[in-house]
Parts: sequence; structure tokens; C-alpha cells
Amino acid sequence: MDSSTTTLTSHSDVLSHDALPFPQSCPEQLEALAFLFGVRSPPPAGARVLELGCGAGANLIPFAARHPQAHAVGVDLSPARLKEGAGVIARARLMNIDLRAMDLADIDASFGQFDYIICHGLYSRVQPAMQEAILRVCAQNLAPDGVACVSYNVHPGWKARETVRDAMRLRGAPRDDPDEKLSYARGMLEFLAQAARPGSVLRATLDEALPAVRGASDAQLLHEWLAPSNAPCYFKQFVERADAHGLAYLADAEPHTMFAQNYSERVREPLMRQCGASQILMEQTLDFLVNRASRQTLLVRRERAGEIRYRLEFERLRALAYAGRFAADDGGVLALDGGELSCTGLREQKLTLRLPIHRAVAQVLDERFPATVEVDALAAEVSARIGEARAVVDPLVLAMLEELVILGAVRIRRTAPQVAAHVSPFPQAPAALRNAREVALSAGPAAAASNQWHEQVALSPLERLLLPLLDGRHAHEDLAGHLVAEAQAGRLRLIGKDDKPLAGDEALREFARQQVGFALRDLRRKALLTG
Repeated sequence: MDSSTTTLTSHSDVLSHDALPFPQSCPEQLEALAFLFGVRSPPPAGARVLELGCGAGANLIPFAARHPQAHAVGVDLSPARLKEGAGVIARARLMNIDLRAMDLADIDASFGQFDYIICHGLYSRVQPAMQEAILRVCAQNLAPDGVACVSYNVHPGWKARETVRDAMRLRGAPRDDPDEKLSYARGMLEFLAQAARPGSVLRATLDEALPAVRGASDAQLLHEWLAPSNAPCYFKQFVERADAHGLAYLADAEPHTMFAQNYSERVREPLMRQCGASQILMEQTLDFLVNRASRQTLLVRRERAGEIRYRLEFERLRALAYAGRFAADDGGVLALDGGELSCTGLREQKLTLRLPIHRAVAQVLDERFPATVEVDALAAEVSARIGEARAVVDPLVLAMLEELVILGAVRIRRTAPQVAAHVSPFPQAPAALRNAREVALSAGPAAAASNQWHEQVALSPLERLLLPLLDGRHAHEDLAGHLVAEAQAGRLRLIGKDDKPLAGDEALREFARQQVGFALRDLRRKALLTG
């Protein structure tokens, strides 16, 4: 192990407590995007998955818990972080995941092949030789029909950030204690922000970079801004490096960033004319246009490049499942009648629903969210709601879904996630979540969990109290009874509208019923109920 590797190991040991699942990298997302663009990959439910730089497993353990028949392997240099992850795995009784302390440069062909290889948050933090090792593993150990996902920092967005990072490291890097590093680094930024002359290059640089710094957590600052190494590159350079290892660019894990249609005609027409059929040139140009700072690139073996289709086809769109959330901007309901309706969808995307069929699609998706709807079921329901024949409805539904995919206003899956579309009389949450010590009330004042969409969601105290009972065998009345018993035993306080403890058994039970209803509704909306 060389000195740079030792430094990286020491630095990574302090980053364990802010690790989160990364939704864009989960195999279910990679499978759906590969299919969207014409490439089939193995079903995640039985896939072999490798993560390079897995840390404590926050991005890998939730996948293993969702898919007991899959096999997940994580590799990291930090024994401290791996030990932390091993404890979570043991408590969750997961038998299909293995975290290994090793240098990824030591991975060779004997390590085996994997259907999905993930490398999130590592590529830009390591030296060029290790970057080459990452791409070598992605090529050498990727199954013939597999997909790799590598995230990394890119220019031009990191041009200004590099100046700010250098200033932060000037004051913060020499300190050993993480808190001291952060204090000195932030102090340097505040000094520059106060001293920079209006209209100067420094002022413009700070105005561009400071929002990202001030919005980052402590761990993100240590990870991105104060790490020993941070080497952004241009997207086109990364694709060329991948090509040298026999890998071809497939897509971005956030597909809405790939489409010129999302820009004005003034931008779109010249871009399409100048870039022609080169998706890579188009996306590199878009990176300049939006000053992009990070990417999550999907790669396949070069021999599969001929399968890739960037023009979306109804046949592929029809074979996907969709999830979407829509809220009318006026606060009203998504009624079928009326004129144009402005609403907000996923990613705070602003949409205008012009026709009854558009409103019906939004209605159905929103009612089931975060569960998915398959196209045939969606079209049938829309047909029934607006009173139009399926032959009329089907192409219009597919056209709207295509537009929503391009905008990034829906989520897609090749296989529907196990998410409840309605609150069941006997609600059920995943066993790994019900048994997780980390979400128990005794674990501390705050807790979060990874949901069925591979997102981290916060949990209220009431939700944490109910989760262990959500095994599919307890009715709502049983759950209300549990709250009443906890309140009567003095372990829980149920406070009414007047901010006073409730008096009387019937008042207590009725209030408990209401709270159970609210909690189950929120748990379903957070994609934490499976039945």
C-alpha cells in the first residue's frame, strides 16, 4: 500500500456517519435505464453486484435486504467503516452480502464477474493509476450483459469550485482533527467572501461556488472539498478513458440531462444540427451550457454499443412501470374537467396538464405513488375515467409518458418495486427495517431508513414505535391498542389539540386510531410499506 492509499484510508475513516444510499446507482435503476435505451441486463432480484469503495455499505446493504436471492460484494480500504457495516449486516441477518477490506487494484479476473458494478464518490478522489484500476475492474469483471455505474466530478462545473477548494485546503488541510479542518476551511471562505472586490473574478467565483459549499454537510465537505485528492475531468475525457478499457457509454443515471428537448428551441435546434448523431458531443456541449459539476455514467462492454438506441420507442416505453407524484399549484384537486392546470411533479418539475387524458394520467400515478403502474393498467384506468376507447387512449398515454421521462418527471422500473399502493388492513414493512436497531426509539432522538426506492427517508417517533409491529399480522386496531398501552404505561405521551394529555380510555383510543392512520399513510407515502 503506497502513501497516497494510506492517506485515503485515513481520510475515509472519518466519513462513515453521513453515508447514504445513492438512488441513481441502485441496480433497479440501472436495469430500467439500460432497457430504456435498448440494452437488456440481468434482473436485479438474482444479480451479482459489486461496489467499489463501499464504505460501511450504506449504498449496498439496502439492495441486499430488498433482494435476498441476489449476491452483493463491497470492497473498501477502511477497516473501521467495514466493521461498522458488518454490524448492520449481522443485526439484519443478511446472508447475501460480503464486505471485504482490500485494495481494489488487487481485484483480478479470479474475483469473478458481476451483473452490476457500482463506483460512487471514489473516482475523482483517487490518483490516475487508481482511476485506471477502477475502469479496468469495470471492464474485466463486468458480465457480458452487465452494466457499470461510475460517478465523478466534471468540468466545467468544478472549475470555479477548484479555486474555492484550494483556498479551503490552504487553511484546513494541515489540521488533523476533522472539526478543526472544517472550522479553518469555513473561516477562510468567510474571509474571502468579505474581502473580495465587487465585480472581481474572485467575487464571481465565490458567488458560483459558495451555495454548494454552504449547502453541504460536514461529511460532504470533508469528502469533496477537503479530501487529499479531487481530480475532475470533462465528460468526453472520461468516455475516452472508458473506451480504452473496452467500455462504451450507455447513459446518464439521471436521463433527463441527456435530452436536448429540455432546452429552448434557440438552444435545441443549433445543438441538434451541430452535434448530429453524436450523443457524447451533445451531452458534453450541454455540460458547458449548464455548467455541470458531477455525473453518474452508465457503461457497458464495447461490443454492445450497437444495441444502444437513444430515440425512445413506444415498444420499450410500454414494457416499463412508472411512478409519479403531481400536485396542483393552486392547491386544488387534479380534477378531470376544466382548462389547463399547472402542477408540480417529481424533482419540482413544473408541468401543464392541458387535456382530460393528461389529468387522468396524473391522477392515477399520484394516487398510487410511490407504487408503480404498468402501461396497460394505466391506460385501462384512464380509459374508464374519461370514457374514451382504449384504441384512442393508448397512444396518447404513451406519448405523455415519453414526455414525462424526457422531463424527468416520472420514475421508471423494468420490474415493479415491492411498494404498497394502498394501506392494507394488515400493513407490512420489510423485515430488515422492522428489526433494525437503528430505527428503534432507544437508538436516539432521530432516525432514518432506506426505502423501497433506495432513498433515505426520515422517521417520526410514532413511525419508529409502530414499525416493529408491521409484520402483516396486526390490524389497525391492534396498532392503536399498542399506542394506548404505551401511553398508559407512561412510555408514550399522546397530546390532544389543546396541548394537554388526553384523559379517558375512549378518548385515548380514538386519538390513537387517528394517529395510526396518519402514521400508516405517511409510511406508505415514504415507500416503507410493502403490503
